[in-house]
Amino acid sequence: MLAEPLRIATYHTELERDGPGLLLKDILSGDDPQVQAITRVIRAADADILVLAGFDYDLHGVALNAFATALGGYPYRFARRPNRGRPSGLDLNGDGKFGGAEDAWGFGEFQGQGALAVLSRWPIDGSTVRDFTATQWTALPHHQALSTVPDTHPLSTTAHWDVPVMLPGGVRLNILVWHATPPVFDGPEDRNGRRNHDETAFWLAYLDRALPQPPPQHFVLAGVANLDPVDGDGRTAALDQLLAHPAVQDLAPKSAGGVEAANDDHTGDPALDTADWPEGPNRPGNLRVDYVLPSATLSAKGAGVFWPVAGASLRDDVETASRHRLVWVDIEMPNGLGDSD
Repeated sequence: MLAEPLRIATYHTELERDGPGLLLKDILSGDDPQVQAITRVIRAADADILVLAGFDYDLHGVALNAFATALGGYPYRFARRPNRGRPSGLDLNGDGKFGGAEDAWGFGEFQGQGALAVLSRWPIDGSTVRDFTATQWTALPHHQALSTVPDTHPLSTTAHWDVPVMLPGGVRLNILVWHATPPVFDGPEDRNGRRNHDETAFWLAYLDRALPQPPPQHFVLAGVANLDPVDGDGRTAALDQLLAHPAVQDLAPKSAGGVEAANDDHTGDPALDTADWPEGPNRPGNLRVDYVLPSATLSAKGAGVFWPVAGASLRDDVETASRHRLVWVDIEMPNGLGDSD
């Protein structure tokens, strides 16, 4: 068994680039300010398993491998083709044109823009990964999709994965990964709001055994819900239920040094916020949108949002790196457990 708690983290890096191959170029250059800042933040956080959001995908994982090599200490990596930028062949935004970023199954200027990846210090069992990315939106029980949504429309904006990580002693910990669409940037039909809700509701269906596949016993949900349960826009019912689900622990990670207050009309605790967005009229302000939620079967030892106060070490780096902040949880596996299904 592990002698020390296991740190699981998620980080929306915003390492999306304007075209394929450009992220790899920036990583290999060794002098890209954003890549350098993100590298320093990740090293300081020192997670054992790290979910990366907003990281461009390529077929052979060249950019991910280059980034993991630059970080050091993450020999095991996982990524698959997301729905972002994947052509639908349909005019999804109704502008009379085909092939635009909004006509992809998930918004993207090219296939794989702003995808997901998992880095781990422990082996990933790729042969038993459950990839739900192709699951049809209308196949989700009690979905909120509009009646005009085609049956071929996948639920996932980016992806939904169940990624098993093999820990010492034969213990398996499943990382449940997703990155939902923002619940805005649409019209009164609220298509994005509905999809955002259902991308989180998928995990409720999974945990409640409403899907054909049974859920794992020991897991950590890690990703971007793109929704704050208290502030901002969006349909919060599914997120509220997930945070209160008896199989899940919401440790409500906070920034250690406190976070500058969000908009005056926000009611949530600013220390819970994970994204630093502009404030003011018609602006979201700081929100809690990134989550790491361990199963109730795990022993939680700590949690936090990596958000240094002004003047502190790495403060400039977190601002250069991304508008999002890295979120982490420390856990211990129960003794004497093997396979988690």
